[in-house]
Amino acid sequence: MTVTGETGAAARRSGRPTREAATELGERILTAATTLFLSQGFGATSIEGVAAACGISKRTFYHRFRDKPDLFRAVVRRMIEQWVTPFEAQLHEPGALEATLHRVAHQILAAALSPEALSLYRLLITEAPRFPELARITAEQSASGGRRIAQLLEREARAGHLRLDDPGFAAEQFINMVLAAPRRRALGLGPAMTDAEIERWIARTVTLFLAGSRGAVT
Repeated sequence: MTVTGETGAAARRSGRPTREAATELGERILTAATTLFLSQGFGATSIEGVAAACGISKRTFYHRFRDKPDLFRAVVRRMIEQWVTPFEAQLHEPGALEATLHRVAHQILAAALSPEALSLYRLLITEAPRFPELARITAEQSASGGRRIAQLLEREARAGHLRLDDPGFAAEQFINMVLAAPRRRALGLGPAMTDAEIERWIARTVTLFLAGSRGAVT
């Protein structure tokens, strides 16, 4: 016990945090930065403000991130990854294609219409001219979800249930069909959809998409 205590004390004196402490600190910085970026915007958010919100020094901050753009990229990546994981889980649930697409559409809208996602969407539009790589990061992360849907559609096409020349293009169009009007209205371009309206929107979107994808296939 004495040796362990001395080792821990030595580690504390050396200023080296444990791996768990370092991970926790990194998450704390990202959480504080997310709140500030989404509430204040990129320009008004400072490294000093993020460090103060976390109770750390700027030197500690710079041990983990090169600069504010680097922090912004990390924030965007983490947010998108948090949304992609449950989305992909829906694709692995057993069930008919129509039911799977219903679940996927629900997950897409649950993420895209959240206050955090809407704030990020506005922020990315504002900052894209200054940080074009952020649009690329978003596109890359979103593309991973599109690829999963494309793989599902390709399997269905090989089984003869769909008639598709380009499953990737079809997957992209499905996502666009699901997102377009609900997100536009959530951003203030019309009244936000009610839960009942979203349910109808998803049902009609899936029905229309499958009708077009099946063509004459029965």
